[in-house]
Amino acid sequence: MNEVANLQDRREDNAGDNDASNEPAQSSVITSYVGAVPHNIEAEQQLLGALLTNNDVFDKIASIIAPEHFYDPVHKDIFEKAAERISKNMLASPVTLKAYMEDHVGLQELGGPAYLARLAASAISTYAVRDYAQLIYDLFLRRQLIELGNEIAGSAASGADARDPGEQIVAAEQRLYSLAEQGKGETGFTSFLSAVTQAVLNANAAYERGGGMAGVATKLIDLDKKMGGLHPSDLIILAGRPSMGKTSLATNIAFNIAKSYKKGTLPDGKQGAVEGGVVGFYSLEMSAEQLAARILAEASEISSHKIRQGDMTEEEFRRFVDAAKTLESCPLYIDDTPSIPISQLAARARRLQRTHGLDLLIVDYLQLVRGTSRTEGNRVQEIGEISMGLKAIAKELNIPVIALSQLSRTVESRDDKRPQLSDLRESGSIEQDADVVMFVYRGEYYKEREKPDDDNLEAMEKWMADMERLHAKAEVILGKQRHGPIGTVELSFEAQFTRFGNLAPESYNNFETE
Repeated sequence: MNEVANLQDRREDNAGDNDASNEPAQSSVITSYVGAVPHNIEAEQQLLGALLTNNDVFDKIASIIAPEHFYDPVHKDIFEKAAERISKNMLASPVTLKAYMEDHVGLQELGGPAYLARLAASAISTYAVRDYAQLIYDLFLRRQLIELGNEIAGSAASGADARDPGEQIVAAEQRLYSLAEQGKGETGFTSFLSAVTQAVLNANAAYERGGGMAGVATKLIDLDKKMGGLHPSDLIILAGRPSMGKTSLATNIAFNIAKSYKKGTLPDGKQGAVEGGVVGFYSLEMSAEQLAARILAEASEISSHKIRQGDMTEEEFRRFVDAAKTLESCPLYIDDTPSIPISQLAARARRLQRTHGLDLLIVDYLQLVRGTSRTEGNRVQEIGEISMGLKAIAKELNIPVIALSQLSRTVESRDDKRPQLSDLRESGSIEQDADVVMFVYRGEYYKEREKPDDDNLEAMEKWMADMERLHAKAEVILGKQRHGPIGTVELSFEAQFTRFGNLAPESYNNFETE
């Protein structure tokens, strides 16, 4: 080991002679301080020596490190060539690698192919190889952090960067988050035992919640039964024509989940939401104040119109203020930035999860999100990028994402105006990326516009009977559900409070579709 280390020391001494400074050469183990780069040559040598001595250790470290994680470029090339041979079930040893690296310029500086033999001979043991691999990887991450910090500083100081400071911050935050998440998604194969255990835990969670739910409960009983709650990593599209109540339903779900939030210890021992959850709401169409007014209308049971006009009695205003005080600690976070790019939307969602937690994300609505500059001018491609981005956020943050979407006008030209999957605007990408697609439909809205002339008594009588049957009722049509059945869920709808709710049991027998 000493001889190998001495070879490296001589190499570093030679490099130091070429510098303008006459400072003594640094030790091969360098700590992080200004001007130094974190690395550990001895750990790299020990790992490579163990690998060349026993190729079986490759399976222990392959999921931890890659060639680019090595600091020394020669060590990087040695590991890369060894990994290439081992992956082909071929022997990687000093003898077999000699033929491939005999003319390697960097290896020649370390003594040529004899360096490979010295690495193998100086390897102490293979039992600590994973520890060496983890150390090499951690030092790589520290070097990446330093590099990223330098780039951020250089970009901020340079006038050549055309991006405004806000865009630079978003880009830096994205890169930093990507660095933090490196390696987390590379889980590889999972044994069937592990998968079965997780399935049993999910079933147990559903059983303990009273059956039917392993996901986050919306508190809309029939919808929860049909969907089993809102499941992590699912992209849920909530679509409908204007005035059907898409935003109202999304707001109701957000409010129901946020107000029932309880923090506690999860089955895996971590702290999190044991009931309800923290909700992030991107309101791209309405301001945060307008959205808050809708929620308060529901909570205080005061008409949205009255709140907007300020036409409230003293008792109603007191009730309104009391509702606001009750809900002020509700973990519901609203972002009303208009026309937000999908990259910035993702960055802010990550930040919210880091700082406050995040159990549900709602985007109102999908068509108001912007794609990247390269997709501008191609609307179908842009929508495809946005829907893929929202699905990626759901998987990355392991939360359900509800994205509202507009429907095309083809609905209006049909006799039966219940929406279908084909009515989704740019439906190809949205339908493909979504785990659940549900439509809001209120027959009362359309029936109201079919009012006959007053002198046609027979038609008027039939119309009034239909209106009574459809009054204050709505349908949520599940057009696609990757993990469950499709069908229709019936809800109540109180227009004055913009509130969806559960139908009273006696209403079910009277509810008939048109």
